Amino acid sequence: MSFTRRNVFAGFAAAGLAGVAMPAVVSRAYAATPKKGGLLRMWIAEPVMLTGAFNSTGQIYEISGKLFDGLACYDFNLNPKPQLALSWDVSADGKSITFKLRPGVKWHDGKPFTASDVQFSALKVWKELHPRGRSTYRYLADVEVPDALTAIFKFERPSPYVMNSLASVESQILPRHLYEGTDILTNPANLKPIGTGPFKFKEWQRGQYIIFERNPDYWDAPKPYLDGVVMVIIPDAASRAVALEAGELDVAGAIPVPLADAHRLAALPTLEIPVQGSEALAFQAFMELNLRRPYFQDVRVRRAMYHAIDRNFVRKSIYFDFAKAATGPISYENAKFYTADVPQYEFSIAKANALLDEAGMKRQSDGLRFKITHDPLPAGDHFSRTGDYFKQQMAQLGIAVDIRNQDFPTYYRRVYKDYDFDTTSTGAFGLTDPTVGIQRFYWSKNIVPGVAFSNGSGYSSAEADKALEDAQTEVDPAKRAALFRDFQKIVMTDLPLFPIADARYITIKSKTVMNIEVDPLGAHGSFAEAYLAR
Repeated sequence: MSFTRRNVFAGFAAAGLAGVAMPAVVSRAYAATPKKGGLLRMWIAEPVMLTGAFNSTGQIYEISGKLFDGLACYDFNLNPKPQLALSWDVSADGKSITFKLRPGVKWHDGKPFTASDVQFSALKVWKELHPRGRSTYRYLADVEVPDALTAIFKFERPSPYVMNSLASVESQILPRHLYEGTDILTNPANLKPIGTGPFKFKEWQRGQYIIFERNPDYWDAPKPYLDGVVMVIIPDAASRAVALEAGELDVAGAIPVPLADAHRLAALPTLEIPVQGSEALAFQAFMELNLRRPYFQDVRVRRAMYHAIDRNFVRKSIYFDFAKAATGPISYENAKFYTADVPQYEFSIAKANALLDEAGMKRQSDGLRFKITHDPLPAGDHFSRTGDYFKQQMAQLGIAVDIRNQDFPTYYRRVYKDYDFDTTSTGAFGLTDPTVGIQRFYWSKNIVPGVAFSNGSGYSSAEADKALEDAQTEVDPAKRAALFRDFQKIVMTDLPLFPIADARYITIKSKTVMNIEVDPLGAHGSFAEAYLAR
């Protein structure tokens, strides 16, 4: 159903929320203390389910933290802070982590939250079913539960990056009493979640909205301050922009409108784009190359094509300065591991053509060297516009590009199952640690047909694998950072993927909405501290 005020607000009335005060769209007004009440309206792309414990889709990321708490949350330096775990102790050899859990926490159905839930989720869900968890928890051998409030993670090898993966958006704890002995992937609770977070699931009207209501038994009282959150489903980007401008939406995350329109909206007296709130996502736009294709197996061809891409043009004209030109596979936002000391490829059409000539890719009588396909990720005009720009640039090299636009299922099948592609313009979260967010695209052991956002390029490098695998088990932070610097140099020499832009995953919000950018997850966070200023 298309978005209109009539059908959405009629839905609120049917859900028993018609009497909840809606925020007025006024100039910024600060309250001395957080105010209670009100229903926050937030845009979301409709998800396939509401549980993120085994599904890492972006829109589920926006849902997870509101319904579920994690063992830890993170500060703006991406250091873990207590949430459901009050404390943790990492053994000297890095092969054991003891978590002391918060007492008195209840699931939304009233059952107590215990270490048994953590044990079940870690061993049966994250390790076996989560697309990144299978790597993150690869060496997790067991979770011991000496008492109801202690969970001891036992690893075959040191796994220091696990401490960077404990937020609910990445390692979501499920209620054992509802999932054990069931088909986890089809459990009804995936559509009507029972969590521990500040908000409880109330209703999902497909194609219209999803409603969460305040959890009155939340452990961190008096939070949350809002009466509830309604996720409004608006498929069309132009309609989202209109809804924000008209005050019919309070918050929209995940680059909700064409970036060309974002600056205009942010200049309105009622709206703003927070500076903080996406650091833990470390989003990067990049291009994949199918290295199975003969013409991409010569690194000179890949280097030539990269020389022909003006990343500063992309930053200015496609990402409208909501990005920095990428220098390597790790975003600058992940400062602990990022380095710019890698091979550089300045924009030069002359160098690009010379490299193609050197590689034996001579122009034919019609001026063409070869033809390729290009598949933009169907998740925003920034990907399709990057594809259009790429086609234009490749034409200057004698490379003809056929752009194929499609829906998500077709894209995933072509790129990650059938490997029926030449190049893509896409993007992904680098997250709080390269082992969790970056390794999946470059590790040869992650060439897994059918797994989305895996090593679709088919890149295989013993050097890169060694650096990645050594970093997985290195407990010394300085040595681990050095391994990732080595990794960045290796892959920027090989160029299996083209880093394009380290982009801000922007949120547009009403100035009456307070405290959603209090952590590095921003709109993807819990909203436990959020309130509406009248």
